[in-house]
Amino acid sequence: MFARFSSRSSLAAIVAAPMLVGAGSLATSGAAFAACTGPGAPTNTETRCLTAVELPEGSAPMRSFDISWVNPHRAEYYLAERSNAAIVVIDTHSLKFKRFLTGFVGIKNNANASVNNNISGPDGVVTHGRWVYAGDGNSDLRVYDLDAPAASAFQEKKSTGGTTRVDEMAITTDGELLLVANNAEDPPFGTLFAANGDRNFSAISIIQKIVVDDAIMPKDFGLSIEQPAWDPKTKRFYTSLPVIANNPKGCNFDANVPPVTCHGGLLVVDPTAPKATYGAFDPSTNTGVIPLNLCSPNGATVGPNDNLLLGCTPQNNPSDTSTLVINAATRHFANIGGITGSDEVWFNKGDGRYYTASNRDCGKGGGCPAPTGTRAPGGAVLGGIAAATNLLIEKIPQGQNSHSVAADSKRNLIFVPQTGPTPAVPNGDTTDTGAGICGGNNGCVAVYSHRVDRDRDDRDRDDRDDHDHDH
Repeated sequence: MFARFSSRSSLAAIVAAPMLVGAGSLATSGAAFAACTGPGAPTNTETRCLTAVELPEGSAPMRSFDISWVNPHRAEYYLAERSNAAIVVIDTHSLKFKRFLTGFVGIKNNANASVNNNISGPDGVVTHGRWVYAGDGNSDLRVYDLDAPAASAFQEKKSTGGTTRVDEMAITTDGELLLVANNAEDPPFGTLFAANGDRNFSAISIIQKIVVDDAIMPKDFGLSIEQPAWDPKTKRFYTSLPVIANNPKGCNFDANVPPVTCHGGLLVVDPTAPKATYGAFDPSTNTGVIPLNLCSPNGATVGPNDNLLLGCTPQNNPSDTSTLVINAATRHFANIGGITGSDEVWFNKGDGRYYTASNRDCGKGGGCPAPTGTRAPGGAVLGGIAAATNLLIEKIPQGQNSHSVAADSKRNLIFVPQTGPTPAVPNGDTTDTGAGICGGNNGCVAVYSHRVDRDRDDRDRDDRDDHDHDH
């Protein structure tokens, strides 16, 4: 998900539930050991590591993944996992691997053997009911039917007309409209699709290609479009723009000549009256680009009361070391200190918290302290923020590159994928944190649990239900 300029202090450990998949699938570089140990399983946090789900024996180790999603009504978690060129489906009730949705281009490497995110796939993923929509590295949007047998799950694909990946995406509450972003094109663009809703057949179609005015996002400077989010109350898509020109006036937006000093923006789109090109924000239509305060965001998620939390990151602008909450209706905002460097972010209505996949929680300059006992500097955390107060509650160490998070609101489970460590997995985790969380060297999806006051949760649930769209 990261834009194309393109992660732990030592804590006491606990041993939690064993792994759900047998030790036979672990890398041969070491023996199996218990999951949820080490810095990623602290004893002094409210959100606890519960277990870790591995991919089935014979699968490729998790070397590269992107975005994830949860449909709590189907009790399923979905991960765009490139090492196996598939969407991974995990049962969030049994916490077991369920199936692969295959057919993606998988990992594509640069000349130095690192992963080229711009052309690898799958990338973004969302669901509504039986339908899974996922972006591929060749600019295709792929559609899968979860109610179909494995052999016929894939239904169709549509190209957005680019040469690089279909990345982040968001879907309306009724599943009828889908906005996807081609973040690595120049200029980057979005595509509004007519999606399948609750129909039993797939017939997606393109409604409108969307770009931002060149005065706001000039061509040839490495600018990007990142994660959209849908707000059912204002009936708008809100899309993170990591860097825009003249925010503030005279700043440097050229990623080719760092440091970048411009902050980002938020693109507001009315899908019932889409435009080909969006300029500055127009209050009369509630559309266009809103300049952001000290934030160059990747992730976006809608919380209670029309508040959006944006995953700001110093990867885009070194001075943006906080996290931003902005109200969709009033555009009032608050910067949250103590957490930065987020990619995907998620609001969990089950416990009223935002969760941030902050794999670059390093602050200004990018310096990250090395956790005790690890092999290299870290800096990745799972952040928990109280949505009612916009206060940071806790940060839990994660394996390097843990930039994806999604939560099951019905079960209050938080899912954070981990890559396998090097040298067992090339381009993987260079710390020991991920292996301690996973209980092995092939990578996993870590499962965290947060107990909540059920009485309070029941009182608050109605206020949050409007924001729960398979999400």
